[in-house]
Amino acid sequence: MHEEMQSLHENYTYDLVNLPKVRRALKNKWVYQLKTEENNSKPRFKARLVVKGFSQKKGIDFEEIFSPVVKMSSLRVVLGLAASLILEIEQLDVKTAFLQGDLKEEIYMEQPEGFKVKGKEDLVCRLKKSLYGLKQAPQQWYKKFDSFMIEHRYRRTTSDHCVFVKRFDDGGFIILLLYVDDMLIVGQNSDKINKLKKELSKSFAMKDLGPAKRILGMSISRDRKNRKLRLSQESYIEKVLKQFNMDKAKPVSTPFPNHFKLSSKQSPTCEKEKENMATVPYSSAVGSLMYAMIYTMPDIKHAVGIIRDVLESKQLQLEKIHTDDNSSDMMTKSLPKEKYEFCKRAAGLLKPST
Repeated sequence: MHEEMQSLHENYTYDLVNLPKVRRALKNKWVYQLKTEENNSKPRFKARLVVKGFSQKKGIDFEEIFSPVVKMSSLRVVLGLAASLILEIEQLDVKTAFLQGDLKEEIYMEQPEGFKVKGKEDLVCRLKKSLYGLKQAPQQWYKKFDSFMIEHRYRRTTSDHCVFVKRFDDGGFIILLLYVDDMLIVGQNSDKINKLKKELSKSFAMKDLGPAKRILGMSISRDRKNRKLRLSQESYIEKVLKQFNMDKAKPVSTPFPNHFKLSSKQSPTCEKEKENMATVPYSSAVGSLMYAMIYTMPDIKHAVGIIRDVLESKQLQLEKIHTDDNSSDMMTKSLPKEKYEFCKRAAGLLKPST
């Protein structure tokens, strides 16, 4: 907590003033977190002061709040380019990014709990810089970073305002991708990349993470010799499986192996059972699958899309089908002649006319 307060003072985040009669001071709270680094080093405690931004009023405490982030399509294209051309991929993290933006609105906040200045308990904080929790904090940070990049002769791409590009006279280039406070810097020349890192560190408190190994929850692995780059969400998928009690499930080659005994008789038969089935988190599961689909698993897009459309339309009811009645078996596996003939009849297939 003392470290957090010290960083706020060093950043000149607020001044202590009397609260105007026509204004009110926003409340705040301390948020605590136990952070564990990826290298399994000793966990450390982290405290962050957060404004209760939900009590802000539009037109008084804020106006516009939208802030762009890099598109996944842009990230894929740039990483693909890096793999193909064997470019360097460096990663940086902005410390206290949301504290960097300057505020244009007049916003007042109560003094943090446990850190009220003795003899000035009646005063409030007039914010000069953004704080975590403010609705406009992400936008103000982006504006400040965007101004920095333009000042250093980087250009935003028209298709993605979080992709900044600079070309050099020798034909080289640097591409910077921004996702809130995470950055990827891609380029041919390590010296030019290091120069940009130094320029960024002069204006912002930065953490140099070195060659990119993980971004947005995705692990990055490279095979420079064969010009390949792989994105993986293994830890995310394991988390989702655990969330839906599937972490102990046995992997199979098809969704419905032969040993499944499903029947329409297992469908809800009374209102109480239907109400219980309505609480099953189908939509949440589909949303979790869509996140993986968008980032690293486009191969499941068709299946996830069909499930999503069915759930949203509410025109179909999810029921179980006994394996003996499952006519789709002929599309997924080899069958005995008797079962194959049954599937053809069930699907309404006829022999072509001669």
